[in-house]
Amino acid sequence: MENVFFPVLSAMVFTPLLGALLLVFVDRENRPLQRWVALVTMAVVFGFALIVYGGFDPARAGMQFEEWTPWIPALGISYHLGVDGISLLLVMLTAFLGPICVLACWRDIRDRVKEFLVCLLLLQTGMLGVFLALDLVLFYLFWEVMLIPMALLILVWGHPARRVYAAVKFFLYTMAGSVFMLVGILVLYFHQAKTTGTYSFDLTDFMALRLPFRLQLWLFAAFGVAFAIKVPMFPFHTWLPDAHTEAPTVGSVVLAAVLLKMGTYGFLRFNLPLFPEASVFFTPLMVALALAGIIYGAFMCLVQKDLKRLIAYSSVSHLGFVLLGLFTFTLQGLQGSLIQMINHGLSTGALFLLVGMLYERRHTRMIADFGGLSTPVPRLAVFFMIATLASIGLPGLNGFVGEFLILLGTFKVRPLWAALGATGVILAAWYMLWMVQRVFFGEVHKEENRSLLDLVPREVGLLVPLVACMVWIGVAPTGFLKKSEPAVDRVLARVQQVQQTAREKTQLKPECLVSWYPADRK
Repeated sequence: MENVFFPVLSAMVFTPLLGALLLVFVDRENRPLQRWVALVTMAVVFGFALIVYGGFDPARAGMQFEEWTPWIPALGISYHLGVDGISLLLVMLTAFLGPICVLACWRDIRDRVKEFLVCLLLLQTGMLGVFLALDLVLFYLFWEVMLIPMALLILVWGHPARRVYAAVKFFLYTMAGSVFMLVGILVLYFHQAKTTGTYSFDLTDFMALRLPFRLQLWLFAAFGVAFAIKVPMFPFHTWLPDAHTEAPTVGSVVLAAVLLKMGTYGFLRFNLPLFPEASVFFTPLMVALALAGIIYGAFMCLVQKDLKRLIAYSSVSHLGFVLLGLFTFTLQGLQGSLIQMINHGLSTGALFLLVGMLYERRHTRMIADFGGLSTPVPRLAVFFMIATLASIGLPGLNGFVGEFLILLGTFKVRPLWAALGATGVILAAWYMLWMVQRVFFGEVHKEENRSLLDLVPREVGLLVPLVACMVWIGVAPTGFLKKSEPAVDRVLARVQQVQQTAREKTQLKPECLVSWYPADRK
């Protein structure tokens, strides 16, 4: 089924760009047509994603649906797209959320609707390109393409109070990380040219290199800074609460559900397989920062007064789990991290949608302004509770699967790490359920809340697919895990080979116990 009659990956990536070009020719005052063009475009993209998902062979570890053609042959730059078990679920999540985001802003965005939808479509092209690009120059271009429309969404359509500050901060943080990654790509390119005489930016060519240990350390740091900022990993997280708080609802959904996953995807796609020795070397640091993020983010949630800011800090904590699982170098840990990226996108995306719906009715996000909302808006309360329970990992919902696998993989390596990580689960139940209690239960103390309108059919229609996916993954996760297992095993084999070699050499040379690697390691 992989041999479809057209380049489905390119169609999926560039259809949003085509939709953005079509919007340019739509009359500015014809807002219904603008919205329908964007919705149909996103629906077509999701259709392409379903073709890929249906034709994907879960038994294969390598890339599928590959498209390759020379782009700038003199420099070794090619147009190379492909999907494997690591990127498949992230592509599906991105495509799945596209139509939902357009419907979510159907009435929420009233000014400059055309420009907003153009930015949203361009952002979709950039995000899909990041997950599918296999040439590092192409990857970098897509990485930068999605930066501008996201910054514009915050800058133009964000909340007036601090939107300029939040947009500039987001742009500068992400751009600074991108510079380090660009330097790393160029160093990798010239090292390959020097040692093999090959000029190529293709990921498959870089995977064949045997990089010196010290060079791996520098390259891991260069790529890692860019990905750590995007996650965002503690202590690079400070841009996230401001961006989430000031962004429009759809901007927060896209930021939480997809953009943050680019950082963790980058670690899994590039850092671990390209720099396996450096990955092992930096494991104590990465685990320490992941655990710090889990606990710090949870405690910060406990003191937040703004609903959006609380959910933003919860992302710092939840993505700390993803990083923890990646650096356990176990199948359960890596599988758990990958599925947890999807889980976080669904549950946190739903929470931001619900907060946006609540804001439209009440024009405030302060927890103190609510209370007893389950009486006037029972349907909203039910959906909010389901998304909350999924976020804290209730068995039977999607969050449990990812967190359980991550903690299981961590326990196999270091029980202490698992114990510290488990405190994040306890704290998550504390701050999330406490938030729900203050917002939805008790007496209705403010008269403004008594007459709130409950969810309308359009809003219910947005939330039902998200809840269905939460239950589907929670009840039957095997189908998703099987599709990613061969690709994850392939990455894991490269790292475990390094670990085994290091153990053998350490046993031969007792003096090496004082360091991670033998003293003669170059």
